[in-house]
Amino acid sequence: MTTKATTEEKVAEELKKPEKKFDTSVYSCEIILERTTKDKAEDKSFPTDAFNVMYIVEGKEYLDVTRSTKMVNVFDMYCDRYGKTSVQSIDYGCGTIRPNLWGNSKAPAKQKKKRKV
Repeated sequence: MTTKATTEEKVAEELKKPEKKFDTSVYSCEIILERTTKDKAEDKSFPTDAFNVMYIVEGKEYLDVTRSTKMVNVFDMYCDRYGKTSVQSIDYGCGTIRPNLWGNSKAPAKQKKKRKV
């Protein structure tokens, strides 16, 4: 009886633990959109170094927009995350923004001082 109770407690503890988040910075990548549609992935406001990644997990096909300087980093990240046969294709994205300017917002305009007359 005690062994059954201890195994049930261990299973309950494992279920309570939060799932370990996958760290994309190890692969020098950044996932912009995860499990998105083709229309959203073809947005022109993404950087030019973004890739469209098609992969299959448990029989379902997904599309991600991932940013990286090298395509091999993206491939390595998805192979380690979902398995060797999951990656179907990696294509260049449709973005037109330069990578060093993407994500930066314009500085708010300063109000001009009025001159006293």
